[in-house]
Amino acid sequence: MGCFSCFGGGNKEEREEQDRLASAEARAKAAEAAQKRQEQFEQSAAGRAARAQVQAAAKQSANSNKGEPVLKWQLG
Repeated sequence: MGCFSCFGGGNKEEREEQDRLASAEARAKAAEAAQKRQEQFEQSAAGRAARAQVQAAAKQSANSNKGEPVLKWQLG
């Protein structure tokens, strides 16, 4: 009974290694495609508008509070 495991054991390990390699290749291709989509978006009008909006929001938040409390209370 122990000898039969010798025949099938190698195939399972080889198949698992092939699966790992295929998964790694698929992840690499997906990452490359995502990078390409990101670059296309950044070059598009929508991408440029989104970047400008983020920069304007960052600039506004940097200038909005110059050490003063956000809420000012008036007593009296």
